[in-house]
Amino acid sequence: MLLGPTLMVAAALVAKGYAEVGDGFGAGVAVALAIALTYVALGGARAEAALPVLRHGPKLAVGGLLLALATGFFPLLLGEPPVSHRPAPGEHVVKVGTLELFTPLVFDIGVFLLVVGVLIVLLHHLAGRDGRDGS
Repeated sequence: MLLGPTLMVAAALVAKGYAEVGDGFGAGVAVALAIALTYVALGGARAEAALPVLRHGPKLAVGGLLLALATGFFPLLLGEPPVSHRPAPGEHVVKVGTLELFTPLVFDIGVFLLVVGVLIVLLHHLAGRDGRDGS
């Protein structure tokens, strides 16, 4: 029951990261803590049965890493310094409601996925559910 509200708080942290306090790393840690509490409350086997997304931890980590790296190094293809802010100051920013879509947001989403994926893999191994014990 804790994971849903935590995901909402994490989304708010990522969305408000540049207007107020918050970022992708903090959002990832918040979600990972909720997942850790699920492991503590249900045990390894029941937590992984209740949350099928836990099987995709390595994919989340690799996808987040690739997204963050692509966001950081894509400006090099345009002849700009790495991790350049796009759109540049003064240019038109695409908005979804009041949320502004720009490269730091995409970078933070990549960091969020990386943190959640790595901590899911860590929790999976700490719970002893690596497949060697027949479970």
